[in-house]
Amino acid sequence: MLNYSLKRLASAVPTLLILITVAFFLIRIAPGGPFDSEKALPPEIEANLEAKYQLDDPLVVQYVRYLGDILMFDFGPSFHYRDWTVNELIAQGAPVSFTLGAIALVLAMLFGTTIGVWAALKQNTVADYATMSIAMIGISVPNFVMAPLLVLAFAIGLGWLPAGGWDGSVSRMVLPSIALALPMIAYIARITRGSMIEVLHSDFIRTARAKGLPEREVLVRHALKPALLPVISYLGPAAAAILTGSVVIERIFTIPGIGSHFVQGALNRDYTLVMGVVIFYGVLIIVLNYLVDLVYAWLDPRIRYDN
Repeated sequence: MLNYSLKRLASAVPTLLILITVAFFLIRIAPGGPFDSEKALPPEIEANLEAKYQLDDPLVVQYVRYLGDILMFDFGPSFHYRDWTVNELIAQGAPVSFTLGAIALVLAMLFGTTIGVWAALKQNTVADYATMSIAMIGISVPNFVMAPLLVLAFAIGLGWLPAGGWDGSVSRMVLPSIALALPMIAYIARITRGSMIEVLHSDFIRTARAKGLPEREVLVRHALKPALLPVISYLGPAAAAILTGSVVIERIFTIPGIGSHFVQGALNRDYTLVMGVVIFYGVLIIVLNYLVDLVYAWLDPRIRYDN
């Protein structure tokens, strides 16, 4: 396991370097700059600002300097939020985004696996076809379409829940969490159904039934664990999808998370803020994929990472 962890760590370094390099040069070659506004600044003031933030140096020099700052875990100052560093903005928004993403992931796992198992037990029935048809619709409709529909139905139409904002209360978490979770619920339900059907036709399940074990025990103790392996494999991409999806959802529901900072930073051409969020998300996705591999090995004893 130690050798595997070291290999994963070694492979993460070039991955992050490529991510940083591509993001750095893409955002710098985009039209405009962090000090552009509707009212153009006098050339001497703009030159002084660029000199203050060392943006007048060649791109290669800026890139090398930025890599040095990253090694010191310093994402630099924000060009738009005065007296705020990118580290402080990420530290402020991360708990909100993590809370929202964790709730959405739990909802997706809970409802997705339950629906998938139920559909597998009702294979080739009307209930199975109806459930999977609804799941396909859930996959096809993006969350930035579903979110306004939820607001129209439950906030404006019924008045049950607030339409946006964030104060840490449960009522304000419901709609954004559901909007984030719905596509993942649909994906997990379809994956679970296919995997459960395959497992239920396996020899060891036939053996368990032949021994006279109750059907509930067969499902819970013998079938569920191997059936969840493909779902666990999907958790890495699912977590990434929830993280990237939260960028839009946080903006729709005016939630002060990392996603909102990323969108605002892109609109303001806040180079350091955009870069900081991209790197933060990149590291998070790499860590999540590593944890998924460990859970996969725990669920399947045949998998070993010793070599």
